[in-house]
Amino acid sequence: MKCANAKMKLRFSIGIKRAAGIAAAAALIAGCSENDDPTGLTERFDVAKGVAALSIAETKTIAEDGFIYGLPLVMNYAVMYEFAVDTKSSQYKAPFNEIKNQHQVSTYEDTTVITPNSDTPYSFLWLDLRAEPMVISVPAVERTRYYSVQLIDGNTYNYGYIGSRSTGASSKPLDRWVVRRRSGSEAGDYLVVGPDWKGETPAGIKKVFSSTTPFALTLFRTQLLNPGDMPNVEKVQAGYKAQPLSAFLKQPAPPAAPRIDFLPATTAGIKANFYEYLDAALRFVPPSPEDMNIRARLARIGIGPGKTLGFKDLSAAQKAAVLQGLKEGGNKVDEWLASGMKNVNGWNIGSFFGDRAFFKGDWLMRAGAAKGGLYGNDAVEATYPFARTDAAGEPLDGSKHNYTITFPAGQLPPVNAFWSVTMYDGKSQFLIRNPINRYLINSPMLPVMKENADGSLTLYIQKDSPGQANEANWLPAPNGTIYLVMRLYWPKDTPPSILPVGEGTWKPPMVVASK
Repeated sequence: MKCANAKMKLRFSIGIKRAAGIAAAAALIAGCSENDDPTGLTERFDVAKGVAALSIAETKTIAEDGFIYGLPLVMNYAVMYEFAVDTKSSQYKAPFNEIKNQHQVSTYEDTTVITPNSDTPYSFLWLDLRAEPMVISVPAVERTRYYSVQLIDGNTYNYGYIGSRSTGASSKPLDRWVVRRRSGSEAGDYLVVGPDWKGETPAGIKKVFSSTTPFALTLFRTQLLNPGDMPNVEKVQAGYKAQPLSAFLKQPAPPAAPRIDFLPATTAGIKANFYEYLDAALRFVPPSPEDMNIRARLARIGIGPGKTLGFKDLSAAQKAAVLQGLKEGGNKVDEWLASGMKNVNGWNIGSFFGDRAFFKGDWLMRAGAAKGGLYGNDAVEATYPFARTDAAGEPLDGSKHNYTITFPAGQLPPVNAFWSVTMYDGKSQFLIRNPINRYLINSPMLPVMKENADGSLTLYIQKDSPGQANEANWLPAPNGTIYLVMRLYWPKDTPPSILPVGEGTWKPPMVVASK
């Protein structure tokens, strides 16, 4: 009777969200006779459906590899849907091809992109490059203010940069201690094209950037020098422009691209709907030589444009194997994050963001990068040491200890732009609510911070105030696990330097438990 019931369960489509039901069905099937083992049942079911059979082990392996390959794509798809498609989302920014300028830095209320930067007000631009290329224009920006325009495609490749470091008038360090020089970063017009575009560079365009996907994110970061500097930031943001190439050339526009009914997605729903989201995301990620193999394998379990069956057509046992593959893929990503970088004084340092040539089809590194901090910069633009443990190797936990970070005299992070240390909740990797609304300590705050008698600088990492005398140096911590991220914007490339990443002559100081 039990085996008969197990066979009946295989006739129903079971979504991955019903994890408990899948696992129970698989366990029930496993108790049947040898002739009715999960593989045998699945094969007979697949043959009846006219589908090539997959073993349970092979299904699990494909799901595991697919999770590692697809995690950045799924995370990006969910962000795109919330930012540019779902007008009812609390995280909605603007429709495609329109810039949304934020006139404030990120706070604990920003919960779409993990480890958000709270140093620089963001401007967001989701590009739809299907009908024609887009022109991004930037204003002249004074030399003392860092800004960057990061171009990120649907593969989460950083396919180009505009800004102080990459396209500035001289791309030399920002010097705040001398009289402002006449020239800063020059104004300019830049063309962004999709994967199918072929054409000549139009007159007036400084550079052409090519996205591997038709939908792509552009992140503008504009440095806020102090709390009263926002009106100046807004003036810079007002100079950011985006327009179709036809408008730039004052020519008739081509026919509009077809309307798309996007599968609804949220960042909160990724775990429960991972493979459904991946199936949707792959529609907008053209295949490449690097991913042809994994995409062909994913199609065998009903995921992606080349699929020969629906994911719903998998047997209960196969879906249980998919669930196990998701779990094991996630474990591999976590293991890579824990060991794939160099540990320097308790800080994990690595270079794991870049363009297509940088990744070279290393899907595990790409997944680890996305989970560590989606949309991170190339190391030459910004380097991100992060810490979850103290100097003794114990997990950072604000409910158990107070901590300090002390920079010796003359050994602050060596940068051409600026640096920061940001506090995140150890579980969610979002900014934390705190009584003084402070999410980070950064170099623009140095004039009001208190140095020690020997010229060193101590940061106090704790959930409660260290007292009025030291409050300027206080970085509020959660009443629980801690995730610290140090950001070095435009790091120096001559000693002392954190570059090459993990091998540089400058090393971040240890996080020391003080209680």
